[in-house]
Amino acid sequence: MIKTRLKTLIDHCFNQGVEAGFWSAAAAGAYSLDEPKHAGQGDLATNLAMVVAGKDKKNPRAIAAQLVEMLAPHAELLDRVEIAGPGFVNCYINKNVWQSVLPEVCGQDATFGLSKIGQSKKVLVEFVSANPTGPLSVGHGRQAVLGDAIAGLLAATGHQVTREYYYNDAGRQMRVLGESTRARYLEALGLPFTFPEDGYQGQYIRDIAQALIEEHGDSLKDEPEVTPFKNKAEQVIFADINGTLHRLGIVFDNYYNEHSLYENGLVDDVVASLREKGLAYDQDGAVWFKGTEFDLPQDRVIIKSTGEPTYRLPDMAYHREKFRRGFDWMVDIFGSDHIATVPDVLAGVKALGYDPGKVTVVLHQFVTLLRDGQQVKMSTRKANFVTVDELLDEVGPDVARFFFLMRKADSQLEFDLDLATKTSQENPVYYVQYAHARLHSIRRQAEAKGVAPGSLAEAPLNRLILEDETLLLKAMASFPALVEGAALDLAPHRLVFFLQDLAGQFHSYYNKHRIVSAEDEELSRARLWLAMGLRIVLRNGLALIGVSAPESM
Repeated sequence: MIKTRLKTLIDHCFNQGVEAGFWSAAAAGAYSLDEPKHAGQGDLATNLAMVVAGKDKKNPRAIAAQLVEMLAPHAELLDRVEIAGPGFVNCYINKNVWQSVLPEVCGQDATFGLSKIGQSKKVLVEFVSANPTGPLSVGHGRQAVLGDAIAGLLAATGHQVTREYYYNDAGRQMRVLGESTRARYLEALGLPFTFPEDGYQGQYIRDIAQALIEEHGDSLKDEPEVTPFKNKAEQVIFADINGTLHRLGIVFDNYYNEHSLYENGLVDDVVASLREKGLAYDQDGAVWFKGTEFDLPQDRVIIKSTGEPTYRLPDMAYHREKFRRGFDWMVDIFGSDHIATVPDVLAGVKALGYDPGKVTVVLHQFVTLLRDGQQVKMSTRKANFVTVDELLDEVGPDVARFFFLMRKADSQLEFDLDLATKTSQENPVYYVQYAHARLHSIRRQAEAKGVAPGSLAEAPLNRLILEDETLLLKAMASFPALVEGAALDLAPHRLVFFLQDLAGQFHSYYNKHRIVSAEDEELSRARLWLAMGLRIVLRNGLALIGVSAPESM
């Protein structure tokens, strides 16, 4: 795109300057070309002069003047170039260059914005990974959408992505789930029961118990083992979780069972490996990991004195298996309650001989549901929290996905149900989708008036000279770089911000200017192609975050 063209030109000028002896090659690859933060500072600006000056101990404005002189002949790309501040070089792109964006957008159509920057790097994105002990909460919903959007962006930029759910079906929580189900089973039969002190209280446990009665009658009343109760609960709950994820449009490539780490001896092997390296020892009946060898504030227990592993141990084993499976980059999406555990697991990864730099952890903050400005605390049906299914029943998957991505992952998210249920332009999802639908209606209106855009090759795009039109073209031109940046930085919220801004620019333009005019068919044809390009970018952007792009509303 245009930024790439200008960067290539600036790189050429830099190399020319090295050859001419204006400066050394020390700054090669160290300078950047970025969009200025404030209006009036050009379309793109480079800090080349200041970086070169820092390396060569020279005057940055003098270097900037040399760069401006080298750029001046390239009037086919640049309208003008100016020096600003301590040595920034602000570049103003010719309007006819922005017009050249449309053939690229419309020519690539559904593939516009996609790239191969990932070079088929194998990436594992692990997300949700909720224990099958109850329905998904809205916190899990945010993680599900965040992880799926990150995976989608990585796939769109040429990475080879695997979406994985770590199926935590071992340990104490699962035993408590089975004990809770057994207690409700006995209660439903009118028999004496003891409910676990920290058991699962939701109505869903009573529903599972009732299903057991329908299948087995009272034949399990004297069952000494918790296994049949645990297995039934796990089966029902995980089917419920899977159904919820499908409602959100999320499909996993792989489910990794925690118990397989134990069955295959992988957990024991981690302990043996740590012992062999002198990084595990026995104390007070427990097994400890020498975390202080890896900058942890203290050593960590990995097997309790009861013989039960702590969370760290299977997590270390699981991450070692990720490396063994050949992934180049591992992305973990966790809730912020994992903040204290992440360093322990990464230290374990390093202790086992793997590069923790290949593991990126995205921690997301919690979700607060609001209605009438007040926090919504209790579920009406299934559990002692609001479930994703309840949220989807009220707002639908498009709104849920969009709202979950409206803030950076590490920011608290307030989900305003009153706003989310509005079918007006106050609702940001409606606002963006309505822009797409309005663009479709323009095409239908043009057809009704007998005005056709004609051939793109012959379209009079040079008529798109209004400032509003140039801003729309600039926004479209920025889309591929935005997608790449959002993917590599694991930041899908940027796409949501972009879509809202682009929709806002279009609605403003539409309200001020007539797109189709019988008086000026040439201008109408140019604006119809502008509308086509906007429709493509909005549709492609919505698709990347898993939100539909309706043709009418």
